[in-house]
Amino acid sequence: MRRSVSIAVLAVALVFGMGTIAVSQKNFLASAQEKPATTEVKIDNFSFGPATLTVPVGTSVTWTNRDDIPHTVVSTEGVFKSKVLDTDEKFTFTFSKAGTYPYFCSIHPKMTGKVIVQ
Repeated sequence: MRRSVSIAVLAVALVFGMGTIAVSQKNFLASAQEKPATTEVKIDNFSFGPATLTVPVGTSVTWTNRDDIPHTVVSTEGVFKSKVLDTDEKFTFTFSKAGTYPYFCSIHPKMTGKVIVQ
């Protein structure tokens, strides 16, 4: 009798443990499939911050001009180009392919940045 109870307790513990593992795997897979959030780059004091950004494929990057003067965000390879952004204006681009995307401000060409998409 004691052996039967021990086996029953062990079986219940095993079933409970397997259920916990299954739920954990389901939560992990669901979070892995979520779209990445928008990442922000601030334009301020004649610079992009962060200057280099690494994001997964499918990420939308939003540049926000926090400076008192206009700026642009222009890909050196012609992949994206913003209009002239006044203070607090934004430009967003979604990176759908892996690669390295250098960019600059066409008004102030010494302002440069880079998005690395993995």
